[in-house]
Amino acid sequence: MRNWLGGTFVALALISFACARQQAAQTATRSGADTDHAPAQSRVEEVLASKVRSEWEALKKKDRAAYGGLLADDFVGVEDDGDGTRNRLHAINEIETSNVYSYTISFFKLLLLAPGAALVSYEVTMEFPPKAAVRYKRMYISEAWMKDNGEWKLRHYQETRVR
Repeated sequence: MRNWLGGTFVALALISFACARQQAAQTATRSGADTDHAPAQSRVEEVLASKVRSEWEALKKKDRAAYGGLLADDFVGVEDDGDGTRNRLHAINEIETSNVYSYTISFFKLLLLAPGAALVSYEVTMEFPPKAAVRYKRMYISEAWMKDNGEWKLRHYQETRVR
């Protein structure tokens, strides 16, 4: 009985030691991967933040070509106006009626979903022309960006009004 208890104790100690080593190795690997992942995320964040600014500049300038160049072929957009979804062509054609006078982007966040896929969220405050009935509008925006032939394209746009 004494040998059995001693053997059990040694076996449990070895299992505990092995588990502790494995957990330490996984933690080291994860922290190394996170360190390697941080520069990649930072680069993607810079690229997509620039794309988002380009998107809003195109709306402000009513630049159909620039706006269309950011959208994926299978783009879907949902705005807060209750008119349902918009495909790529519909979204590009709406540029003509845009009345964004100025805008401010804040609270920009990036979530990498997979290589070549990212979710971006931010808040935008739009200012409309001085004689507009409504001068300001705040929106919370979520966008899905996907790499297509090496270039980031906006695939899904969803906005929600912030009061």
